[in-house]
Amino acid sequence: MDQHLPPDGFQDFSSPVDWIAEDIDFEPANTEILEDWIKAIISRENCQLGFLNFIFCSDAYLLGLNQEFLGHDTLTDIITFPYQIPPRIEGDVFISIERVRENAEDYSTGFEQELHRVIIHGVLHLCGHQDKTAEQQAMMRRKEDEALELLRVTP
Repeated sequence: MDQHLPPDGFQDFSSPVDWIAEDIDFEPANTEILEDWIKAIISRENCQLGFLNFIFCSDAYLLGLNQEFLGHDTLTDIITFPYQIPPRIEGDVFISIERVRENAEDYSTGFEQELHRVIIHGVLHLCGHQDKTAEQQAMMRRKEDEALELLRVTP
């Protein structure tokens, strides 16, 4: 049987959700549960998942992206790059683990809880939700809270 090797740089897309550490050593716990949760939220938003990359990085790395692509010279916890428009979900979600840790302390919540909130925040952006106005921010927070409640009941 003739075997063909994939070209250099080929990625295995057997799972539509990928977890990548860019310039830090980090991997979220329970990725299978998180993937099922993300897929459920995307479905609830009447969207379809193509692919989704979560890239965990440092403040410095995310600041560089913020400056280069958005023209902002500020620290942030997340930047989402959509490659399709809803209902098709394809994109990269960059998350600063340093910001998540600091925000967890500032908001007196656990690191995992804050990480999950930021993860689903990026997913909701890809599903078309915005957070520019006070009304949009309130809606985003409600959607995040609803999603976090679903994750709590996942076995």
